Amino acid sequence: MKAYIVAIAFAGAGLAAAGPSSAADKVELSTRVSGVVAEVLVKSGQRVKKGAVLLRLDRTVLQARLDEAAAEHAQAVADEADAKRERERAQELFDRTVSSASELEAATLRHVRTQASLSAASARRVIARKNLQDAELRAPFDGVVSALPGGPGTVVTADCQPKTLVVLSPDRP
Repeated sequence: MKAYIVAIAFAGAGLAAAGPSSAADKVELSTRVSGVVAEVLVKSGQRVKKGAVLLRLDRTVLQARLDEAAAEHAQAVADEADAKRERERAQELFDRTVSSASELEAATLRHVRTQASLSAASARRVIARKNLQDAELRAPFDGVVSALPGGPGTVVTADCQPKTLVVLSPDRP
């Protein structure tokens, strides 16, 4: 399957600090996540403002991953609360000399493990949310769209060398 490139060129004062003026002639943009372009919201030659949405990837899989991460997080919250109650109960029984130190240690260890699982689930949820946000390619500065070699249906693979989706040229008054 061929992967096409969508290019937008931007220009603006924000690039002046990045290097010589020739570096500001074109900026190649791509999404941070893989997917399929669902819609391109700009046309070649169009002026865009910083933050404008240039294109969107299909969000179906990314939304499903976020939903999955949210469910995993909810399960981890419940497991951690259960383990905490179990540890507190084991502590109370140990304090009354009704249970052994090994039972208290086992409950404490389970609680620590569920806390770690909750932290990992929280991180996966943050990553999934960020990936969903990154399904929109936004203009990093004011500019002019100089090229759009792809369009809806373009397959984007975010790997070590992601494909250019938008080339933005400086907006010269």
